[in-house]
Amino acid sequence: MELTQLTKIMRDSGVAGAGGAGFPSYAKLDKRADTIILNCAECEPLLKLHRQVLEKFALEILTALELIRETVEAEQVIIAVKSSYKGAIAAVNSHLSKFKHTKIGILPEIYPAGDEVVTIYETTGRVVAPGALPITVGVTVFNVETALNVYYAVQEQKGVTFKYITIAGEVKNPTTFKAPLGMTYGELIALAGGATVEDPVLIAGGPMTGRVTSAADVVTKTSNAILVLPKNQYVAKKKLTPIKMNMQVAMAACCQCRMCTDLCSRNLLGHPIEPHRFMRALTNGKTDDTPAYMNTFFCSGCGLCEMYSCGQGLSPASLIGKVKGSLRASGVTPPKDAELKPVSENRKYSRVPMARLTARLGLTKYNVPAPLKDELLDAASVKIMLSQSIGAPSVACVKAGDTVVAGQMIGAPAEGKLSTAVHASICGTVSEVTDKYVLIRK
Repeated sequence: MELTQLTKIMRDSGVAGAGGAGFPSYAKLDKRADTIILNCAECEPLLKLHRQVLEKFALEILTALELIRETVEAEQVIIAVKSSYKGAIAAVNSHLSKFKHTKIGILPEIYPAGDEVVTIYETTGRVVAPGALPITVGVTVFNVETALNVYYAVQEQKGVTFKYITIAGEVKNPTTFKAPLGMTYGELIALAGGATVEDPVLIAGGPMTGRVTSAADVVTKTSNAILVLPKNQYVAKKKLTPIKMNMQVAMAACCQCRMCTDLCSRNLLGHPIEPHRFMRALTNGKTDDTPAYMNTFFCSGCGLCEMYSCGQGLSPASLIGKVKGSLRASGVTPPKDAELKPVSENRKYSRVPMARLTARLGLTKYNVPAPLKDELLDAASVKIMLSQSIGAPSVACVKAGDTVVAGQMIGAPAEGKLSTAVHASICGTVSEVTDKYVLIRK
């Protein structure tokens, strides 16, 4: 298939990174790539869907990856997966003989193995420079569900209309559902048997990088999990702490022990992000230490420093995120001459095991099976967001009163911009259209 043809199919089908970032996948197609990596790291505790989807749809995913490899003329495909995902590995192995350019790359059971910079290093030994894209080292990374969506787009001419999502924590029946885009989180929690605690905190995403959400929020292309937690649970309390309080506590308690930096996954790979230095500058009002602030651009946002490393319970990641956001809002751009140091000799001793992280977060009791139910859920209405990926929002191409069918394009990619289409996830009537969403009732 020609590169321009596959690019158009993926753009018009609304394929975007399903692992959380939501980067429009067509923009990753690049003939500089010699290696295509499938990221099945299941980066955060309690998430189950990536390994489940790979196990169930291994042939479809491998087929899509081979199409991408042929299109960009890459040399190899690496299936990056952890050794404990035995079902997924067995499923891939059962089809590998048909894909001579594909091999399995075993990832360590660490956090954050799913950070693509870490994934690339663990599977190829290549280090992506600070602020650079994977393509600069000849690599393109796709998420498991993203690759499956490419298969549907090419082989079945289907747009992205649903998302696999794990409901875990304090629910009666933890489950991974196949949910129409636009379905509410509250509906999914009810289908998982409902919350088993009163007035729970809902976390959209994993415990490390997820955000507090509400039952009224809806499923998008980047939704991976909803964690239902008691208010007094460690993760919930950290997520609910106001940024102002994080700052006040940091000013009073940061002892410059360096643990946040010593365990920083990007720092260990030679990137210049130093959380301890940032904390020293911020909490002491040091405005002359420019690198401490500018190097926040190279933070991956994995949350390890504040959820695991800091013995004082401080929140470097949240404060870094706040400062980084303020710099961007002020028009400041990342440094272009950041130094990449050699990979730390201490890295192999400083990696954080997933089991230990799960225990430290107080989540071990929730680390139970969440079986995949592959029947598409029924929804009486859906709220399809027009912005579900990085870049410009889709432009609504329907109006109130229109009748639509599942799979019909209701939001076209913005012309001349990084953008993807969105599609109706159910059949019904459009009841409302705004610049933010399209509401469809069955």
